Amino acid sequence: MIPAATDNLVTLAQISFKRGDRLIFNDINITIPRGKIVGIMGPSGTGKTTLLRLIGAQLKPTAGHIHVNGQNIHQLSTKDLYLARRQMGMLFQSGGLFTGMNTFENVAFPLREHTTLPETMIRDIVLMKLEAVGLRGAVALNPSELSGGMSRRVALARAIVLDPQLIMYDEPFTGLDPIAKGVIVQLIKKLNNALGLTSILVSHDIHETCAIADLLYILADGHIIGSGTPAELLKSEHPSIKQFMQGLPDGMIPFQYPAKDYAKDLLS
Repeated sequence: MIPAATDNLVTLAQISFKRGDRLIFNDINITIPRGKIVGIMGPSGTGKTTLLRLIGAQLKPTAGHIHVNGQNIHQLSTKDLYLARRQMGMLFQSGGLFTGMNTFENVAFPLREHTTLPETMIRDIVLMKLEAVGLRGAVALNPSELSGGMSRRVALARAIVLDPQLIMYDEPFTGLDPIAKGVIVQLIKKLNNALGLTSILVSHDIHETCAIADLLYILADGHIIGSGTPAELLKSEHPSIKQFMQGLPDGMIPFQYPAKDYAKDLLS
């Protein structure tokens, strides 16, 4: 059964999630409109990557439900979940390329894993995806021969090779030089528009994310503390939003991870 289309590809409703005794999310609500780039931002350690794992059903929420393309992702059978994940592409923070495979084989891997296409068609699709990210000429290079920016672009070609509806980016700008960042920013926007994708972009890089996101959510202390367009949040006077968006060292968002009394900890 094909789910009915709605304006939102992904909906997180009243999601709570605990890791041990620590509450990561407390009753949060997020909607990801179809065809848009949505940034999920917040300080390090606020659960941004955890959110992507919940959407992909690698983790299960303590409470609430997540619908992807009209389906409750955590109530699917193993077979249906496998099919649903074929419609999701993932760009890992490190790129996640297989070190024993060259560029071509890395991009071809999902096609070989999920389809029975002939080799001639696999070759054509891989070359088209590498052309889209500007790396068709690097087809025979191994991961060790690629720069950081090139590795991310190969990983992006692999993420789109099955023509998914949803792409999730986990800190795509981390560790890149300004030129490589600019290339990745341009590619995310270009591919989203050209392929009709919906993109979830997890990042704490404000400038790059604001340049391409249609909508932003800011996470802090287990809650959504702000949402809106980049322009709206950049002008916000909310203390926590202002602290994060302007990179202020002092404010409502604490520097210290929760811990017991410092003096007692030293003397114990």
